[in-house]
Amino acid sequence: MNKKKIHELLEQKFRQYNQRSFIPHDPIAIPHQFTQQADIEIAGFFAAIFAWGNRTTILNKSRELLTLMDDAPHQFITQHREKDLKKLLAFKHRTFQSIDLLYFVEFLKHHYGLHHTLESAFALAKGSMENRLIAFHDYFFSLPEAPDRTRKHVASPQRGSTCKRLNMFLRWVVRKDKMGVDFGIWNCIKPSELICPIDVHVARVSRKLGLIQRKQTDWGTAIELTESLKEFDAIDPVKYDFALFSLGVNEKF
Repeated sequence: MNKKKIHELLEQKFRQYNQRSFIPHDPIAIPHQFTQQADIEIAGFFAAIFAWGNRTTILNKSRELLTLMDDAPHQFITQHREKDLKKLLAFKHRTFQSIDLLYFVEFLKHHYGLHHTLESAFALAKGSMENRLIAFHDYFFSLPEAPDRTRKHVASPQRGSTCKRLNMFLRWVVRKDKMGVDFGIWNCIKPSELICPIDVHVARVSRKLGLIQRKQTDWGTAIELTESLKEFDAIDPVKYDFALFSLGVNEKF
């Protein structure tokens, strides 16, 4: 398939799946339950962190956590007391356990005590997205009580990770168009700076289309894919995440 045909396919599938009907079955449905920016950020961050494995389970566990937070995530994060944290002790999603959750809550309480938005946590470094994600990772684990085991739940390019879940979260809060699937509530990052989220499904489709050549799937592969997508849309390359993911998961391309 030549580049023109690939571009036409990606544009067609982007238009097909960048629809409100996409929301209910995707983790992005979780932040769409809220209207206040801080609630969207916190609910979206947890939903993205939980986003590996079965999508139904991801949605159910995200909603379970929000229920434990009285469906008011920002208020819970900033105003909880010690007794409120006891409700979280039974929570578990795959390898993400209560010890990890309690640290996430502690970090978010620390951050929102100083800033009104999580956006500032991703604006600590200038330049490449790699720099931004490394700086965010270092900041996230800067509190003295950070458990070593929790580090595996927040990816970093320094470890070679594709950072799929963080890149997906950033797509949600940075991209904005008239369809209203992504929120576009942050301004510190431009859509052109985003890196395409890549998992096994996206990697498989991208290799079949010739968008990536690397055999391994790592941070370098995410960069390679994004650079290929910029040939089709340099301003908003990550919009094709809708197409690649849906071709892989929904259409078994």
